[in-house]
Amino acid sequence: MSEHELTHALPSYLEPDHVGPWGIYLEQVERVTPYLGRQAKWVETLKRPKRVLIVDIPVELDDGTIAHFEGYRVQHNVSRGPGKGGVRYHQDVTLSEVMALAAWMSVKAAAVDLPFGGAKGGIRLDPRNYSRAELERITRRYTSEIGVIIGPHKDIPAPDVNTNAQTMAWMMDTYSMNHGSTTTGVVTGKPISLGGSLGRVEATGRGVFVVGCAAAKDNGIDIEGARVCVQGFGNVGGTAARLFEDAGAKVIAVQDHTGTVYNSQGLDVLSLLKHVEENGGVAGAPDCDALAADEFWGLETDILIPAALEGQIHEGNADRIRARIVIEGANGPTTPEADDILSNKGIFVVPDVLANAGGVTVSYFEWVQDFSSFFWTEEEINERLERMMHRAYTSVAGVAAQHKVSLRTAAFIAACSRILQAREVRGLYP
Repeated sequence: MSEHELTHALPSYLEPDHVGPWGIYLEQVERVTPYLGRQAKWVETLKRPKRVLIVDIPVELDDGTIAHFEGYRVQHNVSRGPGKGGVRYHQDVTLSEVMALAAWMSVKAAAVDLPFGGAKGGIRLDPRNYSRAELERITRRYTSEIGVIIGPHKDIPAPDVNTNAQTMAWMMDTYSMNHGSTTTGVVTGKPISLGGSLGRVEATGRGVFVVGCAAAKDNGIDIEGARVCVQGFGNVGGTAARLFEDAGAKVIAVQDHTGTVYNSQGLDVLSLLKHVEENGGVAGAPDCDALAADEFWGLETDILIPAALEGQIHEGNADRIRARIVIEGANGPTTPEADDILSNKGIFVVPDVLANAGGVTVSYFEWVQDFSSFFWTEEEINERLERMMHRAYTSVAGVAAQHKVSLRTAAFIAACSRILQAREVRGLYP
């Protein structure tokens, strides 16, 4: 390898064949590069996170022992504004996953044309194994460790898998104590009493519903009576299911970590949500049939919403899917190989970077409200969200028609072009 080639070589953990979500993201960038024109000169920017921070989190547990946890905060790109992205607590969190999620946040923010870059964080632990007091100490120590790179003008964390408004309150308080003043804008997804925004909890699911309705219209599907299957029944899947039911659709199947429930005539979504709240999952819900997990993917439906974790639709199950539209409520739920299979089957896919951008959009509203200390009503929030999501969908659909590509490729074309244009006009310093 020549000296010139060595200069451009990627660190081993950034290589395209690196196992995990980061490899999926890099393949997506490769697919979109031919459409970037002269901006392709800057495409390496998209393949390298700006900052990768790995921190040790030592915490005294309730029994007096000292435990160490590994935490991450990755800033993928900040050319268009401060980093934006959630923090997840999960036993399977990896650096590859956090890097990919940060990169997808860059694309997502740019696809909706928000003034944010992409970031993501995570701690490798199963929060079910720790008390509330232990989780508070873990959160506060993690926030202190990453405090050097976050801030309302640098990088703004938010809730993600197994984190919530309380987690954000602890993060905000810790950051504020370390900086000597209350800084509400350092995180979003906070409690309303600390400057959180109305409509934030349901924002991602509402965005899934809004773009889903637009996609259904483009594909000649009447929402009234349309069949919907949902994987994942938390804030995203549960909200989307309720909104589709309210619009006249029939939610015929729901799958979560506890099981799969099915009713060909339509589940009662509100009753199912109450059952989940009381029992921790959909398993055992009344007035429905239990299905094996694999059977879920073979159900004939109009709309399929994967709203759980990444990699759920893969080469092994994509060919069984009998949906007309897939709306990605989760981040990275479809592998590139599965994407090709769905495309060959004529299934219309609304990609995650567009479909689930409602959350970061309302996070942007929260950030703006915190700076002005002036807060909007929930009706205003929802109206603004729906307007921005419609505009983003229409814009991406236009790019797809222009280049005769899938909606995913079109979203990447639009987003990557905006990111690289910002990189180009900013230039290199020093």
